[in-house]
Amino acid sequence: MHELSRHKNFGIKTFQAEDEIAAIGAAIGASFSGHLALTGTSGPGVALKSEAIGLAVMTELPVVIANIQRGGPSTGLPTKTEQADLLQAMFGRNGECPVAIVAPATPGDCFRMAFEAFRIATLFMTPVFFLSDGYLGNGSEPWKIPTIDKLPKIGIKFRKDPQGFHPYLRDEQTLSRPWAIPGTPGLEHRIGGLEKQHITGNVSYQPDNHEFMVRLRSEKIARIANFVPEVEIFGKPAGKILLVGWGGTYGAITSAVEAMQGRGESVSSIHLRYLNPFPKNLGDVLSRFEKVLVPELNLGQLQLLLRARYLVNAVGFHKVKGRPFKISELIGKIEELL
Repeated sequence: MHELSRHKNFGIKTFQAEDEIAAIGAAIGASFSGHLALTGTSGPGVALKSEAIGLAVMTELPVVIANIQRGGPSTGLPTKTEQADLLQAMFGRNGECPVAIVAPATPGDCFRMAFEAFRIATLFMTPVFFLSDGYLGNGSEPWKIPTIDKLPKIGIKFRKDPQGFHPYLRDEQTLSRPWAIPGTPGLEHRIGGLEKQHITGNVSYQPDNHEFMVRLRSEKIARIANFVPEVEIFGKPAGKILLVGWGGTYGAITSAVEAMQGRGESVSSIHLRYLNPFPKNLGDVLSRFEKVLVPELNLGQLQLLLRARYLVNAVGFHKVKGRPFKISELIGKIEELL
């Protein structure tokens, strides 16, 4: 936030809110008025923001929630790293309340995935979690600053034509609703946290409509998979062991796999930057390996999701000491599985 506050000449507004609830409320208000909105926190702050994130899901407004994960629960280990907020990001709201989740793998990757978070948020009119961690937040690496013309386009289109306007009309491909700026003549509309009637956005308690809207919001998030890259395999496309990682474990996992490949062992890895929805080819990739190993700085949250979604016998390797994996720890676990 200190860095962002230096760039007022680009129209950037930053402020330290009095609490987490005010921060997410301000971000939703900024989004409602047509701005790119970001709020940053760690796990305890996400807990306080959760009700308002549900409001952003119901109103279908693009907001990015940056969670730089640290040790928990409660105030836990404020200066130490952990990856224990994945299930919180996935399910930590009342009701069926799906959001998109992305995660950077390296310090330099933080820029690219933050950019992706905003691209997805605005394309699909949805909140997006940016799940980083303390290890990445305090890390650094050489990084070439990209030129603007080589960045993916964020094609924001505000609705201006009042002809046939309804606040919950749907784009055929993305199922996103129109982004209509308050004060635009003819586009007056009402939004809020109560369930919406399909198309009109009027408050509705009709049972069939509620189930329809719940399924529609879920399908909207699922369709993001059509607009993100497929997962890439480091190593051979099939074999004995596949390591599946996410977030700041990338360096240790890649180095360990590289070392095992140097010994001629049948070991590959993938690193997930898109956690909800998962890349379209993930199930196929998992099925090509005899064993799947999921190293995480938690007690098995991605492991749980992979087992549930793909019915794969994923083996977990867990560390919750506030410190990153050592390469030697991962090599030892791979050798054990081999």
